[in-house]
Amino acid sequence: MVEVERTALPGIGLRHILTTSRGRQIGVVSHRSGRRDLLIYDPDDPDTSVDDVALTVDEAEALAELLGTRRVIERLAELERQVEGLVTEQIPITAGSPYDGRTLGDTRARTRTGASIVAVVREGEVLASPRPDFRFQTGDIVVVVGTKEGTSAVAQIFRNG
Repeated sequence: MVEVERTALPGIGLRHILTTSRGRQIGVVSHRSGRRDLLIYDPDDPDTSVDDVALTVDEAEALAELLGTRRVIERLAELERQVEGLVTEQIPITAGSPYDGRTLGDTRARTRTGASIVAVVREGEVLASPRPDFRFQTGDIVVVVGTKEGTSAVAQIFRNG
C-alpha cells in the first residue's frame, strides 16, 4: 500500500507527499483557489524541492485523469469527515481596524472566541504560528481556524474591537 502524507497549510490549502518505492518524494500543494503545484523533492534532501510545476484547475484535472482519480477522491472524502465543523476564515486588516498596529496578544482572540489565529499573510508571504508579540498592519490577512461561530467572532474583533 502506498502511503500519502497530508499536511494542512493554513490559509493556503493542503500538501500531499507521496514516497515512491524507490524513495523519491513527489508532492502536490492544493491551494484553496483550485490551483495545484506539483513538486519533485531532492532525493538527498527531502525538505527541498528541485522542481515545481504550477497547474491550473483544468491542467490538474487532466493530469488526474491520466493518473486515475479514485484514490484522490477517497482521501478528500476522508479529510472532509475528519474536519467536519471546523472552518478556516481569512480576515483582512483594513485601515481603521482597532488592531492595526497592535499585537496578536492584544486581541485575546482564542480566549474570547475559542478560535485560533494560525497564520498571517503579509505581502504574499505566509507567517505561520504568529507569536503573541506579532504586530498587525493594514493589508495583513489573518488566517483563523475554529467553528463558524468562533471565526465569525474573531472577524468582529478585528472590525470592532
